[in-house]
Amino acid sequence: MKDAYKNYADLARHEKMGLDYAIECQDRDSPYLIAAPHGGKIEAGTTELARQIAGDDHSYYSFISTKLKGNLLLHITSHRFDEPRALQAVQRAEIVIAIHGQGSDTEEFVSVGGLHVALRERCKSVIDRAGFNCRKPSGDIHGRDPQNICNRGRLGQGVQLEITHRLRFHLLDDDRLRRAFTDAVRNALASYRLDPDR
Repeated sequence: MKDAYKNYADLARHEKMGLDYAIECQDRDSPYLIAAPHGGKIEAGTTELARQIAGDDHSYYSFISTKLKGNLLLHITSHRFDEPRALQAVQRAEIVIAIHGQGSDTEEFVSVGGLHVALRERCKSVIDRAGFNCRKPSGDIHGRDPQNICNRGRLGQGVQLEITHRLRFHLLDDDRLRRAFTDAVRNALASYRLDPDR
């Protein structure tokens, strides 16, 4: 689907903050920023998952669509996502972990992309061991554009988790399963930081 707006300034001319969308941003002086740039009703469940992965110790950002209808209009492709608070947040972070939704209604899996190869592989391994199906990204969700919001932290390399529609709603409906998934992501981040060979 082609974006209705080419960038945030274009979106802000037509949509009203506080009515059509909200922004949550918390700087916790962490090397990691957990971001959901298509949160709220754009890619449902991504805000909740990003917030829980961030917990009380990682920085967090979400652009949250709150329209009664037409929420997909507020989708800005990740390599053009330039909301000012998001750009400030990613510039403060060493590594950005972006949480996204992809469309499958029939399968439950996570596609792990982004330019940070070592952390990407660590996330795949830990999430797989926690019992969730990980796959290589296909099509245009590989997250390897240098301008993708996940690759705009200080290292210039990040990770993009694309979670299918079916899995996102399963996670939202099951507190224990959601905790298993978010803990797996958090454990991957923690183990990577502690690895002397990284």
